[in-house]
Amino acid sequence: MSELMPPSGRVHWIGTGMSTGSGLGLVCAGAETVLWGRTVAKAEACLDRLELGGRAQTRAFTLGSLAAELRRGDVVVSMLPASEHPSLVELALERDAHFVCSSYLSSGIAAHANEAAERGLVILTEIGLDPGIDHLLAHKLVTKAMQVTGDRPATVRFTSYCGSNPAVANDFRYRFSWAPRGVLTALLTPARLIEGGVVREVARPWEVARSQTVLGESFEVYPNRDSVPFVRTYAFPESWAVEDFVRGTLRLEGWSDAWKPVFADLVDADDAEITELAEDLAERHPTTADDHDRVVMSVKLQVRTADGDEWAGEYVLDSVGDAVEAATPRLVSAPLAGGILSVVASSVPAGLHQASSDLGQVQDWLEFLAGQGITVSFQPR
Repeated sequence: MSELMPPSGRVHWIGTGMSTGSGLGLVCAGAETVLWGRTVAKAEACLDRLELGGRAQTRAFTLGSLAAELRRGDVVVSMLPASEHPSLVELALERDAHFVCSSYLSSGIAAHANEAAERGLVILTEIGLDPGIDHLLAHKLVTKAMQVTGDRPATVRFTSYCGSNPAVANDFRYRFSWAPRGVLTALLTPARLIEGGVVREVARPWEVARSQTVLGESFEVYPNRDSVPFVRTYAFPESWAVEDFVRGTLRLEGWSDAWKPVFADLVDADDAEITELAEDLAERHPTTADDHDRVVMSVKLQVRTADGDEWAGEYVLDSVGDAVEAATPRLVSAPLAGGILSVVASSVPAGLHQASSDLGQVQDWLEFLAGQGITVSFQPR
């Protein structure tokens, strides 16, 4: 790994959608910031929405216009769809710039890991809400458990669930705020998990939804995406035998029953029908100005050693939006801001990162979030 490319102190935040929340203001306070929107007007409107008028420069985004302004050591932040990330990473590397996003690591990003490390550049991914805060809490739990187990063989069960739902439940047990089609397509994406010590694939995740109690309240949870690679991401010791491991989505109690007609329509729907269904649902169950969202996250680890010692712990985050800002964009953008500012401060090593496995960095970011009023509770079991 080469010596870290000194950050310039200049950040290019690309994207002005709803997940660009108040974390942008934290970045503006700590670094020279350029906000790139589809048009200058959209970038200006985003600043106005966040009461940040005049705090950042604004630009109309194209790859060419960004390339013309990138300097060595700048930080490129992508809030664009994941499909746009590889081209932005390539451009950042060409210009000796660092790259940060809150999205999942993709093969298009991972392909540049070695080059980034060799050139002293940071590629920081999965530093948002989920993925992001959940990763930090998982690493904390693994550290606590290892203090009990040491190197002894142990059987472990791990679950991590997060969901953004209405703070006040409606009959549908959900309200659409943005990207309604993405909610439906996610349900149609097969999930992989470990259950009973065996890797299992679930074609329709909603079919295995089950009840889970968090701080005495009942929710419904189901797996999403591919959980299996995160056993390695979370650095489980080789001496641990993984009995269960799943990352997934958390919904309000009663969600499965309320959505039965939707599931029936999804089974055989083509792309056009999914789009039509999403538009219809979003129209019938919108998030209005009077509605607030509620984000609940539960990250739990249970460990039992071969000689009978047991330890279990759970971290819980429970946050409700208000008239100033919805909880979801706040919880995505605040950890992202913490990651960006750490890159600007030269405290993130060169190379590819999924949030961080460094316990010092994990603690720093959790303390940064606590400074913004974003706290988690630890529940020993």
